[in-house]
Amino acid sequence: MKIAFFSDIHANLPALESFFKDVDAEQVDAIYCLGDLVGYNVWPNEVVNAIRKRCIPTIMGNHDEALLKPIIKEDIPSNKGLTRTMVSKENRAYLTNLPRHLKVSFATNNIPFNLLMTHASMKAINDYMVVDYPEQDVLKMMQTEQADVLLCGHTHKPFHRVIQDDNNFKHVVNIGSVGKPKDGDSRICYAILELDQSTSPSNPEAIKVSFKRATYDIEKAAKAIEASAFDNKFADALRLAK
Repeated sequence: MKIAFFSDIHANLPALESFFKDVDAEQVDAIYCLGDLVGYNVWPNEVVNAIRKRCIPTIMGNHDEALLKPIIKEDIPSNKGLTRTMVSKENRAYLTNLPRHLKVSFATNNIPFNLLMTHASMKAINDYMVVDYPEQDVLKMMQTEQADVLLCGHTHKPFHRVIQDDNNFKHVVNIGSVGKPKDGDSRICYAILELDQSTSPSNPEAIKVSFKRATYDIEKAAKAIEASAFDNKFADALRLAK
């Protein structure tokens, strides 16, 4: 089973188009989106429409959640304030009614193996699941949810961490960002997980995790920001991947 996970598109349509081209070539069996479809750029509706057109199972990110707040007049336009004015009524309803978490369960020889998807962490939608997040806190989250793999985004920095839990092993996979990488590599980033008959909680190599990178038209995305009311620092962030 080959599954692609992507997140944090942040209204960056050129980056999303690059992702679709790249992931289609991978011939995956399933695709999941871990939220933050909007924010920081001018194509929130186009991004949402493209993901909805493909019927991709999606969870809510903190920027999607921010659409729950009303539109207000701002003296200095903010990222989230601008996004609220841009998103259509239909897409606002879609984003604000997304689930907070998704679970997918597998079994090999009647032994369950569970994937848990969240935008940030099980603590909060805006928590930062970094590579050195306290081990006991991670284990508690995953044990409570009976999860063998925790998949998340939000930090825009990918990693795969394996934590021993008695005789079993837990996997934390931060899948990075398609539309706003922050790890110094400006290319889009997403993750592919592969599972097979060797997949079990007692096997530390139960899953194969690959982080995929692909180029996109960064200047198109950056110049769209600069031509809008968004702060130009968001364009610089795309170019520098910070």
